[in-house]
Amino acid sequence: MIIDTLENLKYYIPLNPLFADVVKFIEENDLLKLEAGKHEIKGKDLFVNIINQKGKTVDEAVMETHRNMLDIQIPLDGDETYGYMPLGDIAVKAEYNAEKDLTKYPEQPSSTFVNCHPGMFAMFLPQDGHTPCISKAPEFKKAVFKVKM
Repeated sequence: MIIDTLENLKYYIPLNPLFADVVKFIEENDLLKLEAGKHEIKGKDLFVNIINQKGKTVDEAVMETHRNMLDIQIPLDGDETYGYMPLGDIAVKAEYNAEKDLTKYPEQPSSTFVNCHPGMFAMFLPQDGHTPCISKAPEFKKAVFKVKM
C-alpha cells in the first residue's frame, strides 16, 4: 500500500510503465468533471472508473484484493478512509472472481486504517487487502485507476 499526494505520483513511474499514462491522464483531465463510468486509457491494461459512491461505515465496507491489477484510488470531493491488511494476514477464505479480478472478504475486518483527502491517493497492490469507501459523507465522488501488473 502506498499513500501519497497526487503531485508525487510521478515519482512512482519507475514501478510500472503504465503509471506515466496515469499521470498524463490526470494532468490532461479534470477528474471531478468526468462523467461517472469507465474511461479506457490503454484498453484492458489501464482504465479509470469514476464512481459516485455512498459512504459506508467500517462495518458496512468489505475487504477486497486483486490479483492482476492494482488500484490507484483517489477521493475527488470528500475524504475517504481505507482499511488495510496484508494479504498474508487475511484469515478468511473467499472465492476469486477472475472476470472481475476480485476477491471479497465480507467477514474480514481491517487491521489498519488510513485517511485520504482530495489531492491524495491510495495505491493498493495485489498483496494489499483493502477496504474502500469508508466515509462519513452520504455520497462522494472518487476515481479508481485500474493498472495491469
